[in-house]
Amino acid sequence: MSKAFTQEPAGDEDDELALPPLPAGSRNYMTPQGYHRLRTELFNLIDIERPKIVEIVHWAASNGDRSENGDYLYGKKRLREIDRRIRFLTKRLDIAEVADPSQHHGKDQIFFGATVTYENQAGVARTITIKGIDEADALQGEVSWVSPIARALIKAREGDEVQLMTPGGLERLEVIEVRYPAPETAH
Repeated sequence: MSKAFTQEPAGDEDDELALPPLPAGSRNYMTPQGYHRLRTELFNLIDIERPKIVEIVHWAASNGDRSENGDYLYGKKRLREIDRRIRFLTKRLDIAEVADPSQHHGKDQIFFGATVTYENQAGVARTITIKGIDEADALQGEVSWVSPIARALIKAREGDEVQLMTPGGLERLEVIEVRYPAPETAH
């Protein structure tokens, strides 16, 4: 078989596809906790995971025939995945702008980092927290600051009514409550 059919792609196509889109010319906002989590993951990959896999690949390569060596093949694949994630995290942390939501503690206007309770026209209340693209987790009620709901809510205040365009049409939402985390006190 020709090598042309067995080689992996050499480019960073996967990296670019994996990047959640940022609006053109905008910053990659993130909370201090989100920044710390991504940075910890990066250092864990560089200092612990990658050296472990490099050692396994080195050991497996010394065992001879690499074409049917599962440890070698899996190790090389895992090494590519780790390197791809390291490149991704490095790029994202390089453009990160850490915004501390506790600076808005006690205010009723919605900005990045706010936890917002709103009610739709049917009277159903929902609470979300506006976070960075790389840290938002929908299962935890966190949405990205570039999501349609966050864009509709940003700069609104408690008691305001905002409009959200949904696939089902225009929906009116009333802002019930806006909260920010309390500032951490220095010990």
